[in-house]
Amino acid sequence: MTTLVYLIPIALFLGGLALVAFLWALRSGQYDDLDGAAHRVLLDEASLGAD
Repeated sequence: MTTLVYLIPIALFLGGLALVAFLWALRSGQYDDLDGAAHRVLLDEASLGAD
């Protein structure tokens, strides 16, 4: 029972940390262009103008 006294605050802290990291990623624009990278994989280098 005493381990729950330690584990519950640790779990809440880690959950809050994950929420802060997710909100930071949203605000910094990490999720702005989800389809761009997926389509870029399918393009050949010739169509990108690389020699």
